[in-house]
Amino acid sequence: MNVTRRTFLQVAGALAGGMALKTVFDTPKAYANEDFTGHPNRFGMLTDTTMCTGCRACERACNRANRLPPPEKRFADPSVFATERRPTTKAWTVVNQYPSPILGASPIYRKVQCMHCEEPACVSACLVGALKKTPEGAVIYNENLCMGCRYCMNACPFNVLSFEFDDPFHPAIQKCILCYSRIIKSGGVPACASACPVQANIFGKRSDLLQIARTRINNTPDRYVNQIYGENEAGGTGWLYLSAVPSEKIGLPTNLGTQPYPEFTRDWLLGVPVVLIGWPALLVGLNELSKRRERQALEAAQQKDKDEEAR
Repeated sequence: MNVTRRTFLQVAGALAGGMALKTVFDTPKAYANEDFTGHPNRFGMLTDTTMCTGCRACERACNRANRLPPPEKRFADPSVFATERRPTTKAWTVVNQYPSPILGASPIYRKVQCMHCEEPACVSACLVGALKKTPEGAVIYNENLCMGCRYCMNACPFNVLSFEFDDPFHPAIQKCILCYSRIIKSGGVPACASACPVQANIFGKRSDLLQIARTRINNTPDRYVNQIYGENEAGGTGWLYLSAVPSEKIGLPTNLGTQPYPEFTRDWLLGVPVVLIGWPALLVGLNELSKRRERQALEAAQQKDKDEEAR
């Protein structure tokens, strides 16, 4: 059953009221599992930045596959590389250019998009379950559930989620969903992977991608830094990178640690009474109920006047 924003607001008061009757020893569900090792057959992507030419074919394919607005600058326009970009509501993936540390060498390019974390911070931060980590590996989004709090944006350690402000009545989070419908319906691959002319983006099972990455590092150690970025960062991600230079040289954060971000809040959440979690919803719900009562009272008064005039 789909729950709209209006429905959520209407029932929030009743739900929070029920929670308020619980004792202070009641606790919310933990958002991380110490024994979680991920879904065994989950998919992922491997980007080999030593192969990427910066052609932006992946950007064009993503734009078309997800029916996004046309870009402000043509996909063939190299001037976009003048500044470092991040994904937006109109571009779920972007390619950035970084200078090579080797004098005279060609620049390095990196594709940027949702990392599809193994234990996503955005999912654990969502109060209404609008974001979901699927068994197939993709982190997907249901805008019918979203209440627009944007906690997920603050929680994302990679700063890739964007919020649609253009439509005030139906705002929505915008991000890469790993072409989820292609994966589950037709057994296809994400548009960016199929469009890459040099196969810099490879789609497959995460376990296989890790093996491919390790083989490349072992076979050509002079070509790569001995690291598969995303294997362990922030608990591991579905999107992996190989690079000839250290991660920070291509804009990847290196201060995330290896612990899944939801684990940082699990113990705190287990110590917070549910009544505190439900307090904002309670206030919103009471406000909605108050307005409905006012409308009902006004309608009753108008009907009474009509009945008296009829007599």
